Amino acid sequence: MPYVSKKRPYKKEYSQQVERGEHEDRMERQRARRKLDAKGVARKGKDVAHVKALSKGGSNKDGIKLEAPSKNRSFKRNKDSSMK
Repeated sequence: MPYVSKKRPYKKEYSQQVERGEHEDRMERQRARRKLDAKGVARKGKDVAHVKALSKGGSNKDGIKLEAPSKNRSFKRNKDSSMK
């Protein structure tokens, strides 16, 4: 963890997200997590994933699902190591 010995600079991270245009996407993911919590879905130990991955042209409005972290954070690759 990069912030073990010092406080995490939340304000700086927030301003960087806004500059890069990521803030609204992050808020959308947080709203999705809150909806799952309101429904009583146990998401401990699981990742909230997009039905169609953002890297494959999906969006936050396509929907979400719960997946194991090992499945959500891995990508199928071609023989030349490029992503499928």
